Amino acid sequence: MNNFNFTGLMAPVFTPYFEQNGKVNIDVIESYVQLLVANKVRGILVNGTTGEGMLLSTAERMLVTEVWHEACKKHAITMMVQIGGAPYPDVVQLAKHASKIGVDAVLCLPELYFKPKTSEQLVRYLKGIAAHCRTTPFFYYHIPMFTDVNIFMPSFMDMAEKEIDNFRGIKYTNGNLEEGSACLKEGRIVFLGADTILCAGIAAGFESFILTTINIYPETLHEIIEAMNHGGKLTEARAKQQTLNKTIASILSSYGGDWVPAMKKAFTKRFPSIEIGQTRPPLNM
Repeated sequence: MNNFNFTGLMAPVFTPYFEQNGKVNIDVIESYVQLLVANKVRGILVNGTTGEGMLLSTAERMLVTEVWHEACKKHAITMMVQIGGAPYPDVVQLAKHASKIGVDAVLCLPELYFKPKTSEQLVRYLKGIAAHCRTTPFFYYHIPMFTDVNIFMPSFMDMAEKEIDNFRGIKYTNGNLEEGSACLKEGRIVFLGADTILCAGIAAGFESFILTTINIYPETLHEIIEAMNHGGKLTEARAKQQTLNKTIASILSSYGGDWVPAMKKAFTKRFPSIEIGQTRPPLNM
């Protein structure tokens, strides 16, 4: 299996669309990567929640993955792709595709209609998918506010490590830091996915982060991590976290309250040269 040991900031990138027709716009991906590189972002997640992966066709998801992958190779950036949120045969196809082109890691949502209710059911589902990308590090995407899959992650991870050969960890997008902290063990990678508790997450022991605001305010997130980890400047880190949280609240208030459309608008306002378009239905712009 490919070696994968990522720490720091991984940006869950927006999927760019053409304004005039809403089709995927791959032309701006190179400029988008250059922007992230210039802001010292060394990892990218494609087709996640921020990237509206579940609103893309399988063909679109594979195309976007391929273009991002080429750009990431060119700039020596780690790339993970989210393959879940689709019918099982399509998820298997996306797993095979990710393995074939050689992405650094895959991330997978649970089945979203026939939802798993136990760790055993979730592991069985993921094991069947992971078998189609055996040499690629495999991660589970825990985001219960969207999936309504409320399985206790420490127990799930213990079981997944025994049953899935290429299982490496999870993306933990949940505000329950007690549960999240209990997932942290040597040899595991647990990505924190909640922007508003970055400071607390670092204090709890998290070292890897996938946060939408990395796209928009990467310097602020770098400063919070630096203050927490290297300077011991807790007061400064708290102040920057509070400022970030107020900014997030303002963005949501200004742009209608839905996370992805609001953040996409905020990105466009800050970086107008990167034309990423609007969001797809049923998300509202």
